[in-house]
This record gives sequence, C-alpha cells and structure tokens, in this order.
Amino acid sequence: MLNPFEKPSHRTAALTFIFITIILDVLALGIIIPVLPRLIEGFLGNDASQAAKIIGLFGSVWAFMQFLCSPILGALSDRFGRRPVILISCFGLGIDYILMALAPTLGLLFLGRVISGITSASIPTAGAYIADITPLEKRAAGFGMIGAAFGFGFIVGPALGGLLGSINVRLPFAFAAVLTLLNGCYGLFILPESLPATLRKPFSWQRANPAGAFTLLRSHKELLGLAGVYTLYFLAHQVMPTVFVLYVGYRYGWNERMTGFSLTAVGIGSVLVQGFLVKRLVARFKERRTMLAGLSIGVVAFALCGLVTTGDYFWLVVPVFALMGLSGPSIQGLMTRHVGATEQGQLQGATNSLVGATGILGPAIFSLVFARFLDSERGLQLPGMPFFVASAFVFCALLLAWQVTRTRA
Repeated sequence: MLNPFEKPSHRTAALTFIFITIILDVLALGIIIPVLPRLIEGFLGNDASQAAKIIGLFGSVWAFMQFLCSPILGALSDRFGRRPVILISCFGLGIDYILMALAPTLGLLFLGRVISGITSASIPTAGAYIADITPLEKRAAGFGMIGAAFGFGFIVGPALGGLLGSINVRLPFAFAAVLTLLNGCYGLFILPESLPATLRKPFSWQRANPAGAFTLLRSHKELLGLAGVYTLYFLAHQVMPTVFVLYVGYRYGWNERMTGFSLTAVGIGSVLVQGFLVKRLVARFKERRTMLAGLSIGVVAFALCGLVTTGDYFWLVVPVFALMGLSGPSIQGLMTRHVGATEQGQLQGATNSLVGATGILGPAIFSLVFARFLDSERGLQLPGMPFFVASAFVFCALLLAWQVTRTRA
C-alpha cells in the first residue's frame, strides 16, 4: 500500500485540512456564544434569572458529553481510522447546527447542545491524525497548531456571531451549519487516511469508556504524571470562561466592548505563541524545557491577573498570559511518546476527557471562590482570589511536571 504522506505536499494538504477543520469547529462554537443566552432567554419569556440557570445546565451537559464521548471517538478512530470519524463528526455537527437553528422548543435546543458535545469530541481524533503523520520531534509544533486554531476560532467566532445575531438570533446557527457542512464536503475529496489498516486495534468498550481510557494513562509513570499536569493546567484555565467577564466588570468597570477587546487580545497572543513560537522553541530547547518554561510563566500570569488593580495595567499582563501557551503542546508532545500508533486515538480521547472533566469541575470551583471573596459581610474583599487559585493549580502542575520528567533533563 502506498503511503499518502511520503510527499511533503500531501502531508501539508492533510495538515491544512485538519487545521481548517478545528478552526471551523471552534469558530462555529464561538459564533453561537453571544446568541445562545438570548435564544434561551426568549424561550423563557425573557426571565434572566431562570435563563442563567439553564445556560449553566447547557454548559455542564456539553462538557459532560465531551468527558463521556471523547474516549469513545478516540477508540473508534483506532479501530476504523481517523478519516471516517472526522468526516462523520463534521457532517453530524453541521446537521446539529441546523437542528438548533430551527429548534421550536427549549427541549430540542437542549438536544442540539447534547449532540454538539458529542460531535465536537472529534477534536482528539484530529490530534491523533497529527500524531500519525508527524515525526516525534515535531509533534509539539503540530499540537501547537491545534492551539492556534482554537485561538483563531475564538477571536473571530464571537465577533461574527454578534454581528449575525444582531440581524436574527438564529442566523449564527445557520451560518455555522454551512461552514461545517462545506468543510465536510471538502474533506471527502482531499483527506487521506492516516492510520494503515495493519496498525488498527479492535474496538473495546472496556477501553472506550472514560475509566477504561484512563487505564492507558496509568500504563507508564511519566504518562500518568503528565496527565495530571495536563488536568491541572486546564483546570486553571477554567477561571477565564467562569469569572473573567464578571471580574473585569467588577474590578475595572469594563463594559462588553472592553471585555471583548481584551479576550481578542488574549486570543491573538495565543495564535502567535502556539502557531509560531512553539515550533521554534521546541526545536531549540526540546519539549521538557519548553513545557516547564510555559508553566512557570503561567504561575506568574494568573497571579498578575489577580493582582493588577487597574485595567491599564491588565493590558501588560496579556503578553505574559499568551506565553503560557507554550505548555499545552509540549505536554501533549511528550505524552504521545509513551503510546504506540494503535493507541494514539485512545490517548487523545483520554486527554480530551480530562479537559471535559475540568469543564465540569472548574466552573463550580471558581464561581464559588469568586462569590465567597466578594462577601462584604465577612470582610473578604479579594476579587482576584480565583486567579490566585488558578496560579496555585499551575504551580502544582509545574512541580509535578518537573518531578515526572526529571530523566529527560
């Protein structure tokens, strides 16, 4: 059987499709961020209090489906190949957005979010695809590309969603459907399979459930430790979607416009660091040093977020925050070294399931911390405390990363 990736041009075309797929997945998710609360509120007679509870439920269910389904899709890609899982997910996500665009009831909209959580869990399969066709020493750069795609999608998506939503609250869902379906059609013609039939592994529910997927993480001491680092790193990041908007509004008096600008700046920094800087630093300093540097910067960045007392000073923190993005791709690159070609899908599914778990736990932790340290009756006026907690999580990740990778020093 001919290797479709023997020619660099073929590998580049495949990586470009994966990059575009992730951008469009994240862009589609970002597009609906500004309008989903309004749509839910409309179903509830503009009851903001009740809408807030339903929005929280939607978010938790979406994260839970990621937690549950990521290992399943990863194991399916190890059995049937990456191409069918990625393409079916593309088409499934597109059809799901059509459902949400037309949903006449809140119940059907909720069903749409459940399906979205399942189909968006295909992103780990994209990570496995990159691991299949990328040499070991270049995998961190490949995973950096995924991070850059996330950053780009979250820069453009909310702005585009706000613009389309000002015309019609359901229009962003229809636009997201068109994007994902067109990308699926494009992939039908240009995306080759990356996992040869001889390297595929039988599907097993024992491996495909979250508990079974985590068994793989326990197969090697360093791999298990890096999984802990990855979990703590993403748990810290849950502070941003949970309390950032409330925090900058309370402490700096920022309106929606300034908040949007700040998040855009963070997204641009993430794209630059993960899309361009990771590759160069890993090539020079290797994955371990790059990971430790990124985590060290992360400890400082989150602490500074909690310390700065004015909005002007906060802008100085944004570049520091972006440099923390050196960590994620380096951690993933190190983790892929401990599993074979037949288990890359399972590994990516397990790690994405960990991220899903942080999406369930993080909002509860950071929202409670923020509320408690704004309790004027107890004299606990410390609005930056959620960011100090996030800094502590990253510090624990740094210590663990140093310990489990000492043999690579």
